[in-house]
Amino acid sequence: MNIALNPLLDFSDLPRFDAIKPEYIGPAIDGLLDECRNVVKELESSTAPVTWENFVEPLENVTEKLGRAWGIVGHLNAVVDTPELRAAYNDNQPKLTEFWTELSQNLTMFTKYKALQSSPDYAGYSAARKKIIENAVRDFRLGGAELSDEQKPVFAEIQEKLAQLTTKFSENILDATNDYALFIEDEAELAGLPDDTKQAARAAAEKAGKPGWKFTLHFPSYFPVLQYADSRSLRETIYRANATKASELTDHPEWDNTQNIVEILKLRDQEAKLLSYRNYAEVSLVPKMAQTPDEVIAFLEDLGKRARPYAEKDLNELRDFAKKELGIDDLQAWDVTYASEKLREQRYAFSEQEVKQYFPENKVINGLFRTIETLFSVGIKSDSAAVWHPDVKFFRIEKDGKLIGQFYLDLYARSGKRGGAWMDDARGRRRLETTNDSAGVQTPVAYLTCNFTEPMVIDGKAKPAYFTHDEVITLFHEFGHGLHHMLTQVDELGVSGISGVEWDAVELPSQFLENFCWEWDVVQSMTAHADTGEPLPRALYDKMIAAKNFQSGLQTLRQVEFALFDMHIHYDYNPSGDQSVQDVLNGVRKQILVMQPPAFNRFQHSFSHIFAGGYAAGYYSYKWAEVLSADAYGAFEEAGKAEGNVLSARTGARFLQEILAMGGSRPAIDSFKAFRGREPSIDALLRHSGMAA
Repeated sequence: MNIALNPLLDFSDLPRFDAIKPEYIGPAIDGLLDECRNVVKELESSTAPVTWENFVEPLENVTEKLGRAWGIVGHLNAVVDTPELRAAYNDNQPKLTEFWTELSQNLTMFTKYKALQSSPDYAGYSAARKKIIENAVRDFRLGGAELSDEQKPVFAEIQEKLAQLTTKFSENILDATNDYALFIEDEAELAGLPDDTKQAARAAAEKAGKPGWKFTLHFPSYFPVLQYADSRSLRETIYRANATKASELTDHPEWDNTQNIVEILKLRDQEAKLLSYRNYAEVSLVPKMAQTPDEVIAFLEDLGKRARPYAEKDLNELRDFAKKELGIDDLQAWDVTYASEKLREQRYAFSEQEVKQYFPENKVINGLFRTIETLFSVGIKSDSAAVWHPDVKFFRIEKDGKLIGQFYLDLYARSGKRGGAWMDDARGRRRLETTNDSAGVQTPVAYLTCNFTEPMVIDGKAKPAYFTHDEVITLFHEFGHGLHHMLTQVDELGVSGISGVEWDAVELPSQFLENFCWEWDVVQSMTAHADTGEPLPRALYDKMIAAKNFQSGLQTLRQVEFALFDMHIHYDYNPSGDQSVQDVLNGVRKQILVMQPPAFNRFQHSFSHIFAGGYAAGYYSYKWAEVLSADAYGAFEEAGKAEGNVLSARTGARFLQEILAMGGSRPAIDSFKAFRGREPSIDALLRHSGMAA
């Protein structure tokens, strides 16, 4: 266990990304697992009365190191995937799964947590410590601690298989995405595409040593084709490639996720039955705000009913427009984004591309930081740290001159990097010593990852990255998660930051922060035109606001479709029966959508949120939390009317104190009510979405 020789074992400060190699992973993980097992053995055999100090702390200290080391490995696997790193990740993942399953099934440890919960000391513990113990008892039950000796190995095998399958699901999507390349040699086929999209495609082709233009399934490459390409056949080609990736409809059976989906659902169902639940949805909801699958389904169906008239109107307008203005008589899935962009341009007299020219990366980042600094009275400064790629930047957050958090910012799409955008924690806040000063606090560190278009060099000149307004919103969203993690004031690791927060409330701060991307004071400060350097004109901003809820009915139904599909396959679907997963999705689409996707659409084969992420029977969380976030933002709108600016430091201080700072130390609904002074209401969400009466 030599720290000098293995940087993964160095927990003195930030990860040493410049020194970590795939060959270090196995020895580090093996050593940390041995250490964890030794501590567990000591705790099991101890006959002393259980206390926080002699039981919870030693376990937390040793498992945190394991979690941090594996977190680094998992992060690298997601952002700089290589064959060597992937092999090391896959070799070691089963060991981790085995340990965590062993621990969660350890009846002696479970009994000691229950003893702690009923001990005389418990009443005197802080709310945070009580919550950690309560969560642990719940998680031991969900982890199979109460299963019989015959059932435990079966449960453990299920966990190991699930870990392998979900990893494989994710790898298949990454491989299918990285493999796809569409080369176009005739520039006439690219009519309608913005210059910057063509320039990026030209650079990609040159890098590949090919003539013409190269398009891939990375979002910044394929989406502008769907949005702007006049060639209907080109749009169909790229739509089909994206909609069938990692499915049985491609030439790569080795990346087909069909069987992985079936196996994952079977194993989750078996897990639920072993734990004496009727289905996996019930298991998933135990630690969430929502109580039952029926409650979630009723919420989603109600939202779907409210949105449907607006979606029908959206679609009828789009079909009429496509027919009259674009000569498209039979609107297809690959026409929708293109026709929508053209309708938006006609109706609101601006295009997404026109707006994009005003959002250079440096202005957006500075505008984001200014918003945070104003709302929460903190300072954000550039900082230095070892990173995994030259594009990655590192920053620190200070309050009253003291460091309170740090974060890595990895903004651009590249080969070997998982698609999408996410925030993850590199390290959580905790008190390290029994001291009353901040020196005894471990400050939190976050990873913030996006997949935006990278800066380019054109004719020998470096051109900064420019972001679409949607990308700006995505950046604010992920930073909201980051703030939840970094601005916590809870000193107990298990419930500081995002730890211990109910999954259907964890999107509250992220969706909340998105709202500021629509405020004039914020938007104006984030803009400078690519050619003139002028800020966004008020007239163009007004058009953006007018178009804000353009097709929000269709967009809402899309989210309801995903969430209902997720809930049904984990609730009332029999994975061993005659009905296929595709049948369930088709049924949901018939019930919810106003326009059916093509029969070849295999969206589920790359639905990483539920098959390779933490959202199984939990995708509804986005809409559930949006009710909370829209209502919370209502407090800032009210302050804006009273104070003349929604960037209200007074309201921000309350939001920080009651929601961000509290982490998972109390139920999310209690935090919401402490901030808002009442129960949440759906009214603000409907109003923000343009669906209020």
